[in-house]
Amino acid sequence: MVVRWFKTMSTNEYIRGVNELGWTPFERKLWQRNYYEHIIRDDASLQNIAYYIESNAANWQDDDFFQPPKMI
Repeated sequence: MVVRWFKTMSTNEYIRGVNELGWTPFERKLWQRNYYEHIIRDDASLQNIAYYIESNAANWQDDDFFQPPKMI
């Protein structure tokens, strides 16, 4: 329920930014469906997730879903 609220509110804020502040519109949906949630239960879990986030960003351009930003 909290994640749904966060996704709804952040999507609405982004749409407001697009309409009022000239942010780049997103195509399709802002949030990925069927995401994987994980509860951080201890420091080891936090460290593993932090490492994944830091190292995964370096590989984003190699991902099948990567789309470079469009110039306006």
